[in-house]
Amino acid sequence: MSRAEVVNIDVQAPRAPSPLWTFGLFRSELVTTFRRWRTIALLGVLAAVPVLIGIAIKIETGDGSGGGEGGGGGPAFISQITNNGLFLVFTALAATLPFFLPMAIGVIAGDAIAGEANAGTLRYLLVAPAGRTRLLLTKYATTMTFCLVATLVVATSALAMGALLFPLGELTTISGTRISFAEGLGRALLIALVVAASLIGVAALGLFISTLTGSGIAAMATTVGLLITIQILDQIPQLHALQPYFFSHYWLSFADLMRDPVYWDDLVRNLGLQALYAAVFGSAAWARFTTKDITA
Repeated sequence: MSRAEVVNIDVQAPRAPSPLWTFGLFRSELVTTFRRWRTIALLGVLAAVPVLIGIAIKIETGDGSGGGEGGGGGPAFISQITNNGLFLVFTALAATLPFFLPMAIGVIAGDAIAGEANAGTLRYLLVAPAGRTRLLLTKYATTMTFCLVATLVVATSALAMGALLFPLGELTTISGTRISFAEGLGRALLIALVVAASLIGVAALGLFISTLTGSGIAAMATTVGLLITIQILDQIPQLHALQPYFFSHYWLSFADLMRDPVYWDDLVRNLGLQALYAAVFGSAAWARFTTKDITA
């Protein structure tokens, strides 16, 4: 082979994107996602939920000393909030996890690919040396980052309101033992991370749906509609044999992190189930996106 042929091959050979370029793509996706008014509005709604819960409990209990053992319905930690404001973190996460957090994730994930196609920017992104697989992984990583940020927004807002409206101090676990405030704060952070990890299945489902259509609104509506449907099915007693396979079934298992010792069984089942959903729908999204014709 002549030197001219070697040079010609080198010129024609595609250059793989560098890791630095990949990080730049991820950073660009993050900036684009978190600058949108829709994203800011979603985070604002999530931050408002703990505020409303805290104010409602403060008004209900008067001077904040009458929470006691009542609690009635609602999240399992609600009767403890008046004794320790840190419990507002656990209550807020329990209140937002069944609907508000998944809905927000469904909106972001559903719009990830379909929104680009609807805006006519998807072909432009694929002209850059990203490749479909790399772009899909970047979109999923961005969605997972939003999962973490959204969960931390709820936890931080709840912690601020709990400290403002109620006393802080040692915590009584579900098992009846006492732990220090510092340890309780550490468990609150761990719970927030578990809640964020509990949404990876929803993120993969939304991303898969986003590859099926060119309408961002349709993808978001379908994802949110499926979330609501699964939540309803998870409450029907006649479907108890199927319910352990629903991605939402073990969501509230994070409460076991407030036991002493921690009860891990349902936590492991939850994380394993989320990983399975992420693998199945992530693979389906990859198979669909890498073979579909991009016309927009």
